[in-house]
Amino acid sequence: MESGGSGFFPFGGGDPEELLGALREFAEKQAESVQDAQREQYATLTLNTAVELTAAALSQIQAEGSSDAQALALRDAMRILFPEAVALVSAARQGFMHQ
Repeated sequence: MESGGSGFFPFGGGDPEELLGALREFAEKQAESVQDAQREQYATLTLNTAVELTAAALSQIQAEGSSDAQALALRDAMRILFPEAVALVSAARQGFMHQ
C-alpha cells in the first residue's frame, strides 16, 4: 500500500489517526444516508397504507336508499375512518419532517 493518499484509500497520508477519522466520518455519512432512506420509505408506505385502507373501507359500504340516505351513510363512515387516516398521515409527515 502506498502512502501519501494514493493507492486504494483516498484518505490522509498514512497517519493512522487521520485514516480512522476519515473512516469514521465515512461510516457516519453512510449511516445517515441509510436512515434518511428508511424514513422516506416508511413515510411513503404509511401514506399509501392510509389511502388504500380508506378506499378499501369505503368500497365495503353498501349505502342504500335515497341519495340523502347514501350520503349520510358515507359521512358516518368517514367520521370513523377519517381520524384513523389522519393518524397514519401524521405519522408519515413526521417521517418526512425528520429528514
